[in-house]
Amino acid sequence: MTDKKNITGIILSGGKSRRMGTDKGFLSFNGKLFTQASIDALKPLVSEIIIVSNNADYDVFGLKRIEDIMDNAGPLAGIYSGLNHSKTECIIALSCDIPLITSGILKRLIEGTDDASEVIQIESNGKSMPLIALYKKSCKDVFYKLLQKGERRLQFAVNQCQVKNITLDSESARLTMNINTPEELKVIENEHQH
Repeated sequence: MTDKKNITGIILSGGKSRRMGTDKGFLSFNGKLFTQASIDALKPLVSEIIIVSNNADYDVFGLKRIEDIMDNAGPLAGIYSGLNHSKTECIIALSCDIPLITSGILKRLIEGTDDASEVIQIESNGKSMPLIALYKKSCKDVFYKLLQKGERRLQFAVNQCQVKNITLDSESARLTMNINTPEELKVIENEHQH
């Protein structure tokens, strides 16, 4: 299993969400900001956490914040920026819209590392999740070349590397749910109250 001193946590805070009408990283669930949930899940497993965002509001978390290398190039550019800035061999990349995420799930990524795989991503409900994934430095050049060509699709880029999926059971899969709309937030709030 990869040691935490070799792993940097990268939180991708992509700015304003059209569907949410606000910056998702500052929504809260159960009294905790979404971004804080990602930070708390990463903290025990990594040596440093970096937030990728052009929004200075994220400085409230007291972490290193880096600007996205390319504007509006989406998560692929964010992960590339993270790989570029991290001093470690691996990063764990997380989006900031998964308020139920736990360290236990991220640990599965680390336990899944092997010499051959360059990307280890969670798969839940048959869907692979490159925004809950561990990336090795070796992906950096591949991603850079694709970004130079104007490629923006993260999953396409991931598939150019050696990928391994870690499949979750339905109980764990619930914890990886993305919250994109006010309705989705209500669903988890209601579930939580029962």
